[in-house]
Amino acid sequence: MSEEELYRRCVDILHETFEIPKERITLDAHLVDDLDLDSIDAVDLIVRMKPLVGKRLTPEAFLQVRTVRDVVEALHRLLSGNGPQGLTG
Repeated sequence: MSEEELYRRCVDILHETFEIPKERITLDAHLVDDLDLDSIDAVDLIVRMKPLVGKRLTPEAFLQVRTVRDVVEALHRLLSGNGPQGLTG
């Protein structure tokens, strides 16, 4: 899955789950400051992204995530096998 596809899916999840207007969801949008997500929302976001990778995501894979771009890049690294140990079988 390309980064563009991951971004589009992320936008859909953020919009559907948290009712954030799609026009507010940009790659540079900060999850806390711009999209008003809290730590519980972040966990929910990770859970909802599980189907994108087909495996369980661990919170450690997302420790440095601050923006939508960070989410997309973390998922892309995990899918390509170049990320931290964030996937478990």
